[in-house]
Order: sequence, then C-alpha cells, then structure tokens
Amino acid sequence: MPSDTDDNRPQSCYEVGLNCRDCSAENARELARLCVGLRGKAVSQLFLQVHSHPACAPMHAHFADAYREASARPAPKPMGVATTARAAIAAA
Repeated sequence: MPSDTDDNRPQSCYEVGLNCRDCSAENARELARLCVGLRGKAVSQLFLQVHSHPACAPMHAHFADAYREASARPAPKPMGVATTARAAIAAA
C-alpha cells in the first residue's frame, strides 16, 4: 500500500486486490470474533480507528451491519484434543 501522504484510496486498495465491501465486512467479522457484544457507538469508534482514511467513510453502515450479523451467530466451539484425534482417525 502507498503511504498515507501519497494514498489515493480506494484505487490503491483495488490495485492490491481489495474492495471496500469485503475489506470492511472482514474487519467487522474479526472484530465480532474478538469483541462480542459491542454497542453501536463502540462499533462506530472502532470503525473510525481501523478505517481512518476519509475514502473509507461510506462503508461505516456496511461495517456496522456486518458486525451485528457476525455477533448474532454463535462462535464455533473449539475442538478438544480427543475430538481432534477422533476426527483425524475417522478421516484416515
């Protein structure tokens, strides 16, 4: 990515294979995975910290929607050692 002083987003993002919808949604899903139950204002503040470039601002609502959607889904349960071993044996 170019430096902030030389940045021309979103074009610079497109050039490296990113698009605004996928970028904001993926960041929102990661936030939901790490920080469950944030209220709207906290989600907004985190959006502004993560996506501080003015060109990212139009994706605020999409980010918030993606966060709420990801937060509503139950987190996958980690597999224990015994479960992992049984799955490996069954696959063999």
